[in-house]
Amino acid sequence: MNRHIVLTGVTRGLGRALAERLRERGHTVSGCGRNREQVAALATAFGPPHLLAAVDVADDAAVAAWARAVLAQHGPPDLLINNAALMNKPAPLWEVPREEFDRLIAVNVIGVANVIRHFVPAMVERRQGVIVNLSSGWGRSTSAEAAPYCASKHAIEGLTKALAQELPAGMAAVPLNPGVIDTDMLRIAWAESAKSYPNAATWSPGAVDYILGLGPDDNGASRSVPRSR
Repeated sequence: MNRHIVLTGVTRGLGRALAERLRERGHTVSGCGRNREQVAALATAFGPPHLLAAVDVADDAAVAAWARAVLAQHGPPDLLINNAALMNKPAPLWEVPREEFDRLIAVNVIGVANVIRHFVPAMVERRQGVIVNLSSGWGRSTSAEAAPYCASKHAIEGLTKALAQELPAGMAAVPLNPGVIDTDMLRIAWAESAKSYPNAATWSPGAVDYILGLGPDDNGASRSVPRSR
């Protein structure tokens, strides 16, 4: 069955890998990313009916305009995946520049709230759909020199579990730990040691299977993508 999937952070890393696997399986992807050139290239590669747009999720007005366009063309998503996120450069919290901290929170937390604000009402009206907010192992634990990122992902865990209590029966909101994956973002934190973990292409087939299997029974539960073998 073809499903309509809204996915943020679609041009790189986990988002790009998820989008490619979802398209291969016949699902319709409405995705966004910040880089206009990368979005344009991806839109050309994917073609219709997929709908790709350059959107900064931290910009509420931009998200609202994007949501209106997506809902007009494809209707409410069956699955909404909030993936877009930033990682801080490793440093003690007091050494993290205010601009870096503020931007990370704007994307990782406020951006998720913006996307929910403009897509979820249509899903609630239909009383159908799953919202997956990507969390992290650092949303359930902490580590030195990653305080901004840890704070943002702990916020996602709490935000998602509270949202789950607000949804009508038949829907679900799930904070999802994708696992440790070798991406550009992980390399900011772990440098070359990130290479010892699966890359996004290896991770994504099993991740897609797992995400597509989430449903009402998972509402409000912290879940983790099973490790790739």
